[in-house]
Amino acid sequence: MDIQVHFRPYSRNERETCLGLFDANCPEFFAPGERLDYASFLDTGSACYELCQVQGQVVGAFGLTGHGRLCRSVSWLLLHPSFQDMGIGSAVMARLIRLAISLGLELVEIAASHKSAPFFTKFGAVINGFIPDGWGAGMHRVDMALAIR
Repeated sequence: MDIQVHFRPYSRNERETCLGLFDANCPEFFAPGERLDYASFLDTGSACYELCQVQGQVVGAFGLTGHGRLCRSVSWLLLHPSFQDMGIGSAVMARLIRLAISLGLELVEIAASHKSAPFFTKFGAVINGFIPDGWGAGMHRVDMALAIR
């Protein structure tokens, strides 16, 4: 099955769509207490946020944020559970890496959960920190780094 994935900038009128993506991933990949942080990000910090579409439907979102010359951070990478394990996450990571290369970055920092960290390791991210319950009770924070070559 060949799925065509398209990317486009986030628009604030799609806030509820993105919150729906968050809700679909909670509590499996995000702690419920993170929802307010995500909503605040959508309202104020989403200038470099992109939506991922399949057949016109928003199925994911991610950002490459920060202002560092050589290092930026992945922000709020979400993929609707119904569209996981279809290669869409790989397309998102390929897009993210292309963006990092185009910006001349050497490193992308990732603050993941213990449940999402294995996804990032598939693309070469390495673990450099672990905080038990860092995102909330039972949701451990895993700090990672992805070297951009």
